[in-house]
Amino acid sequence: MTAPATERWSLTPDFPSAAVRTHLPRALLITEMVLLLGVSLGRSAIWSITSLVEKLTRPDQPLNQQTTSMNTSQVPDRPWLDLIYQVLGFTLPVIPALLALHLLSVTFVGVRSMIGFDLRRPGRDLLLSLGIAAGIGIPGLGLYLGARALGLNTNIAAANLTEHWWTVPVLIGLAMMNGILEEVIMLGWWFVRARQVGMSWAWVIISSALIRASYHLYQGFGGFIGNLIMGLIFGVIFLKCRRVMPLVITHILIDIAAFVGYTLISPYVTWL
Repeated sequence: MTAPATERWSLTPDFPSAAVRTHLPRALLITEMVLLLGVSLGRSAIWSITSLVEKLTRPDQPLNQQTTSMNTSQVPDRPWLDLIYQVLGFTLPVIPALLALHLLSVTFVGVRSMIGFDLRRPGRDLLLSLGIAAGIGIPGLGLYLGARALGLNTNIAAANLTEHWWTVPVLIGLAMMNGILEEVIMLGWWFVRARQVGMSWAWVIISSALIRASYHLYQGFGGFIGNLIMGLIFGVIFLKCRRVMPLVITHILIDIAAFVGYTLISPYVTWL
């Protein structure tokens, strides 16, 4: 489908490796953005906002006295079936990220290279990821503890699987799912489409961070603020390097530390 001349865009200055396959009308791109968010992270944001309202309206139970349980067992009395549930839980949610890549491929050739979702620079990507993870993860823990102390956040139980041989591998799988789903959609796909419909780079970064923060509101206001800051930092880094892979790895490392770390440490400390 070819758009009129007044509705054509070229992202070559923004993504130098982009090779345009076809031009789509702005209205069609906006529809795509609404629908893809509606079946993925936008839907999560709506549920998250509703969850926060429910927590805030509980009688006689302040927010910081409530617990948000993540990564829970579905059928703890049947470990084999619980494992199936867990595997489905970290594989099926990746499909919207694959859909985002497919939709971009309708417009551009070599989408994975264009947004840097590839393994061309494994060493440099890993080193950058380790630095970002350290710079965000440690202050993020402090922000969480501070927000909880101020009554702005729930207590986060980051991992609640029953103990089996597959517990840690499943938590790693969940971390990988989060990293791929969120960064491919909120950085790679969103940045391209938002630029195509005419957003300035400032609004691209801010809107991406706001959506990211919104689907973490189920944790409380601390989760919103922490992920807003993280989204802004990730957006600036992606804008500078035009590679989503280091940020996918960063997200995975942060979540592995949170999920596996909580599982190993929580029985021995009282401050988590």
